Amino acid sequence: MPMTEQATGAHHPHPRPRSGGQSAPEHVTGAKSLIRSLEEVGADTVFGIPGGAILPAYDPLMDSTRVRHVLVRHEQGAGHAATGYAQATGRVGVCMATSGPGATNLVTPIADAHMDSVPLVAITGQVASKAIGTDAFQEADIVGITMPITKHNFLVTKAEDIPKTIAEAFHIASTGRPGPVLVDIAKDALQAQTVFSWPPTQDLPGYRPVTKPHAKQIREAARLITQAKRPVLYVGGGVLKAKATAELKVLAELTGAPVTTTLMALGAFPDSHKLHVGMPGMHGAVTAVTALQKADLIVALGARFDDRVTGKLDSFAPFAKIVHADIDPAEIGKNRVADVPIVGDAREVIADLVQAVQKEHSEGHRGDYTAWWKDLNRWRETYPLGYEQPDNGSLSPQQVIERIGQLAPEGTIFAAGVGQHQMWAAHYIQYEKPATWLNSGGAGTMGYAVPAAMGAKAGQPDRTVWAVDGDGCFQMTNQELTTCALNNIPIKVAIINNGALGMVRQWQTLFYNQRYSNTVLHSGPGASGKEPSAGTRVPDFVKLSEAMGCYAIRCESPDDLDKAIEEANSINDRPVVVDFIVHEDAMVWPMVAAGTSNDEILAARDVRPDFGDNEDD
Repeated sequence: MPMTEQATGAHHPHPRPRSGGQSAPEHVTGAKSLIRSLEEVGADTVFGIPGGAILPAYDPLMDSTRVRHVLVRHEQGAGHAATGYAQATGRVGVCMATSGPGATNLVTPIADAHMDSVPLVAITGQVASKAIGTDAFQEADIVGITMPITKHNFLVTKAEDIPKTIAEAFHIASTGRPGPVLVDIAKDALQAQTVFSWPPTQDLPGYRPVTKPHAKQIREAARLITQAKRPVLYVGGGVLKAKATAELKVLAELTGAPVTTTLMALGAFPDSHKLHVGMPGMHGAVTAVTALQKADLIVALGARFDDRVTGKLDSFAPFAKIVHADIDPAEIGKNRVADVPIVGDAREVIADLVQAVQKEHSEGHRGDYTAWWKDLNRWRETYPLGYEQPDNGSLSPQQVIERIGQLAPEGTIFAAGVGQHQMWAAHYIQYEKPATWLNSGGAGTMGYAVPAAMGAKAGQPDRTVWAVDGDGCFQMTNQELTTCALNNIPIKVAIINNGALGMVRQWQTLFYNQRYSNTVLHSGPGASGKEPSAGTRVPDFVKLSEAMGCYAIRCESPDDLDKAIEEANSINDRPVVVDFIVHEDAMVWPMVAAGTSNDEILAARDVRPDFGDNEDD
């Protein structure tokens, strides 16, 4: 178990117990001890499904006035809901499942949370301790299965260990680089009698996240920033997790350097800010991608140089020195060697950088980025994000998503599935504040949007929550709309229905001679790939949604677009689903083809930007 890691992108404050001081000892079952422990660590919502091995815990859960349980329809929905809850609130998300298939159904959301550094505690029941290893009914070695995809995991076989384990699980999940922690509890430990008292003594000798950066490295980073001619602040999701957005804005405005925010960092820096040059990556803005390629200094803050940002790694940012700040030392130098490595919490790193840059300025050392901004502004004006309206009068998916963003109430949270609609939602909705954009970045998990939106709405009931989903993604987890309807969680869902697995179809168009093998999701017009599609009609998403207790409408014409969105926004007593039938041939641009250099970026199909030579500027 990875207990020796120093932590794995940003610091969360440990949830404080609700009651002050030492509680009086209580004689309880292990199950009651589990529920009392969840109450004391501040868990207020648990998403789960009961079953044999975890059933003892569900009896005392029924009596808790401090922990709300949301009965989901599939354990995958529980895991993604807990992730959405965590991303929207900044608190630890909690999901619960029984042994065997219940636990293994949590594997995908656990892996998803691990890739995106989301604080999650997954509690699973296990067969009785004496039956472990005997292939007992509904037994699975979930600790072994999840070891590569958790920050840590525990197997609890004694009732007296439950409070300590829960306290440690929440601490590990929420501190350092956040991540998922699994707590697997044997059924006999839940049934046994024990004594509960709080707080327990925690013992984590190998776990010491480093949050305070080294002063010498900070000074060197500040010196490079003021000496650079073409710097870029490359901002990742760690800045959001460290709640460092205010500090980031101060640093950016102090230096005057351009800011690019990754898919996981949207909202960390206002999209509308003049210093923001967009999102980098495979489908990033031309200016953001090119800024990184032409930079002479990249200051990476809570980002990990993943392949979707770098493209072909050995050709990425060939002229740039690298300052890499991350709370997880394992990330620094993993993909790109850092000239100045900084281990620390993003909030503390950025705050210290601000002071160090101010000192450089006071000594007369100030960066001159005039020529750099001339280039950046030229690229911004020449290659802005944009799309064409379909010539047959059908709905443009980009326009649908753009109008949802424009008509949404202030403070709306957007959760996206994975694929074309995810990229369009990243591009065409403006994110001005943190915790307003939820998506599955690292794992790219289809089916994420609906349960994640459910979790976000459960955690932020006063905020509007839109799930932007595709017709493929929607068919994986839409059963959680029933959960939403029955639990008064009125999310809104936009199905971007193009009748296909859109992103895969785009690759087939570009790289497989338009051979649409197994990406068509319907049998009507367009199923051959030769005629226009009218979207997925089997199932009928309107009837399906209505059957699950939702208000549902279909929109097929640009003339009805605003009316449909405004109608959805006006209904808040139940979930709302809008089936938008959109043009199937719309593509996501810009694009860097997988495995190629970022220098090969296409602004649109067959449109390669001309940047001129500025390497010697």
